[in-house]
Amino acid sequence: MPTEECIRIPGERICRTDKGLVAGRGTYECNGQIYSSVAGMQLKSDKDGKVHIEVQREMKQNVLPEIGMIVTAKVTNVNPRQCKCAIISVETTSLSDPFRGVIRSEDVRSTERDKVEMYKCFKPGDVILARVLSLGDAQSYILTTAENELGVVIALSESGATMVPISWNEMQCPATYAKEYRKVAKVQSDHITQNG
Repeated sequence: MPTEECIRIPGERICRTDKGLVAGRGTYECNGQIYSSVAGMQLKSDKDGKVHIEVQREMKQNVLPEIGMIVTAKVTNVNPRQCKCAIISVETTSLSDPFRGVIRSEDVRSTERDKVEMYKCFKPGDVILARVLSLGDAQSYILTTAENELGVVIALSESGATMVPISWNEMQCPATYAKEYRKVAKVQSDHITQNG
C-alpha cells in the first residue's frame, strides 16, 4: 500500500493498480501502474468500494527558485540555441504560477557541449528535472541538465503514449516502438516507489 501524505513529482511511480487501487485526480494509470501527473501531496480516498490514489497540488506558497535547487519544468519552446520552459515546482513545492526558465545548449550536458543538438534533447511538452544554474535576468532563470539525474522524465510520443527510456539519449513509444532522441534523466531510486 502506498505511503499516505507524501510529496510526489510528475511522472513518479506510486503503486500498482492491483488490490483495488485506482488512479484518481492528479494521477494516471499506465501498464498497470499508477503515476503522479502533478507535483503535490499524495492522498487516498474510498469511493465505490475502491481506494482512489490522488495527488493534490499544494496551496500557493511563496517559494522562489534559488541557485542549486532542483526544479520540475515543462518545455514550451526549443530552438537551436536554447530550450524555454515553465518551472512548475521547486524541490517538493508545486507552484500555482510558474516561473520561466531557459536551458542554453552549453548547459545540456557536461561533456561534448559543442556537439549538442537541442532538437535531439527536448521537445515541447516534455517534463524535465533541472538544476537552477543562475538567476538569469528579470525574465527567466538559467537552468542546467548537465548531470545524469537531470533531463527528460516524461515525454509523449506522436501517438500520445508515455515513452519509456531505453538509453541515456533515447526514449521509445510502447505502442509503436518508434524511438526518439532525448536528454534522458536517470531517475534516482529515492524518487521512485516500488511496491511489491
